[in-house]
Amino acid sequence: MSSPHPTIASALGSARSVFSEAEIPSPEVDALLLMGHVLGLSRGEVLVKELTGASLAPRDAEAFGDLVARRATREPLQHITGLAPFRSLELHVGPGVFVPRPETEGVAQIAIDALRAVADPSPVAVDLGTGSGALALAMATEVPNAHVHAVELSPEAAVWTQRNIAATGARVDLVVGDMGTSLQDIDGTVSVVVSNPPYIPLGMVPRDPEVRLFDPALALYGGDDGLDVIRSLSKRALGLLMPGGTLVIEHGEQQGPAIRALLSDEGWRAAATHPDFTGRDRATTALR
Repeated sequence: MSSPHPTIASALGSARSVFSEAEIPSPEVDALLLMGHVLGLSRGEVLVKELTGASLAPRDAEAFGDLVARRATREPLQHITGLAPFRSLELHVGPGVFVPRPETEGVAQIAIDALRAVADPSPVAVDLGTGSGALALAMATEVPNAHVHAVELSPEAAVWTQRNIAATGARVDLVVGDMGTSLQDIDGTVSVVVSNPPYIPLGMVPRDPEVRLFDPALALYGGDDGLDVIRSLSKRALGLLMPGGTLVIEHGEQQGPAIRALLSDEGWRAAATHPDFTGRDRATTALR
């Protein structure tokens, strides 16, 4: 007699154990998402199959085992599935591009609220250092009357940006180039500039292996104090924004005071720092 197929429940149970052993922060969620990826099911549908004792075909069991082994090395879940959820979007991601994080969704909200408050029927917004396109695409899909421009320095990352623009059909114009010099043809016409720039100081190595080993260094490190790119960003945004326009910058939880001081010195008004959903300082805004 051939042995019965393994159940979805037993495969998920062993995956959770492997992930806990590897000190993965969310073993339960990751196991469900990987099983869903293999079976083409949502997380809820996988849970139902687990509870009803559904069996797992040998081919699917093997595929799931391979993915569990990859995740146990701390390869990002999003690289394995090729997708990163961001607000209402599912973004394509992989090697060469920064994986968007849940806390950046709140930064997008600040930019979207500022954009919605603009009286212009077709306001202009810019995302500097767009990476996967997360912030630009959130603005373009949630404020469809806006005209959004995105700038990305890395050609490897821009491949993913372009793919995500195509997949969403959103109104985003991508420029592959340096944020310090790009888009001079729209200077003085922009209502909102948003950026999630590299802001980790060179001496500080990120705790999470997923970030340290897999995110591109270009997207992480911002010079000795972490503020090099933010200095360049401030100067460029002063050129892009119309008077009264809003700048939104994501940053590390300790950097709010230094960034507010930097912006005030440059002539920005009303610099203010805002917490993310965990209560940590995450973004600073200022007015042109």
